Amino acid sequence: MPDTVAILVGAGRGERLGAGTPKAFVSLAGEPMLARAARALAAAPSVQGLVAVVPAERGEETRALLASGAKLQGVVAGGARRQDSVQAGLAALERGFDGVVLVHDAARPLLEPALVEAVAAAARRTGAAIPVVPLTDTVKHLSDGRVGGTVDRASLGAAQTPQGFRLEVLRRAYASAFADGVEVTDEAAAVERVGLPVEAVPGSPRNRKITGPDDLAWAEWTLGSGEGLRVGTGFDVHRLVPGRPLVLGGVRIEHDQGLQGHSDGDCVVHALCDALLGAAAAGDMGQHFPSSDERWRDAPSLRFLERVVEIVAERGFAVGNVDLTVIAERPRLFAHVAAMRAALGGALGQPPAAVSVKLKSADGLGALGAGEGIAAQAAVTLRARR
Repeated sequence: MPDTVAILVGAGRGERLGAGTPKAFVSLAGEPMLARAARALAAAPSVQGLVAVVPAERGEETRALLASGAKLQGVVAGGARRQDSVQAGLAALERGFDGVVLVHDAARPLLEPALVEAVAAAARRTGAAIPVVPLTDTVKHLSDGRVGGTVDRASLGAAQTPQGFRLEVLRRAYASAFADGVEVTDEAAAVERVGLPVEAVPGSPRNRKITGPDDLAWAEWTLGSGEGLRVGTGFDVHRLVPGRPLVLGGVRIEHDQGLQGHSDGDCVVHALCDALLGAAAAGDMGQHFPSSDERWRDAPSLRFLERVVEIVAERGFAVGNVDLTVIAERPRLFAHVAAMRAALGGALGQPPAAVSVKLKSADGLGALGAGEGIAAQAAVTLRARR
């Protein structure tokens, strides 16, 4: 049963990032970090609601940004210090709430819902819990610019967020810190100073804080790599025959022969479709557009491509870039490359800059070299929609 509310802290100015905008609103792979962090928190089953703490002038923007799917309960203005912002978030909790509170930095946008659940469960059980990752570098004690010794890193860890607490625990700790005029760097420090235990939960290297430009570049790379990136290849070849129009890359080309096929025979589009389907592990052209189906007789192949893009999207992917090679002895195709890129980009929902079309001949070798047909190869990337 959901019994947890998350306070998402995004009131910092992010000067070290040098983006000229509050850090939580800096775009990461096309989406503000605040929105990515909010979505991860909301995806955790135990989280029933979220309070966003942001710069006062960003309140309406935040409400619009998190209006859908973030379980938003409120947006409040942050303070000069982190603890002022968290205190504002605590004050905005709904009357009668008495469960677990998670405090998370919007600057950790690659949070995984499983970590949210692990911290919430530990806080529910013990009263206070934080995610911690072990230190991998050797740690030195410094004194006056010199190394004063080596610290045993086995007993050390780097704290992450979300940090979780039973509400009464965090309120008690914060009341003490404010009453004593003590500034704390995280919520766990406030709890520690009143003598209450804090459980350490294994954190995640992916849950890295975005502080400077290098961190942002790492996050961009992470979202575009590994399980987030798929690659596909395709190949198609058709015979040239009299009495058929020649269509390549969605463009009608004047020639005395055209490509034989059930549809318009556009081998460039067919190779591209197979590459996209392959990258999404969604079968091949023959499976989706069989030549036994009369609906596709003489059909423009760009219709196939538009449907394939839909299939790719249904499987959770977006098209990245496309690289095509057309192998033809004749006709000469250089004058048509720009039109092909534009036509293919339109069907893909991408600018022409995302589509490369290269031209090759077979140097007189084999059937292609004899001008009996035209072939095409395609390579594509897909990226996971996140």
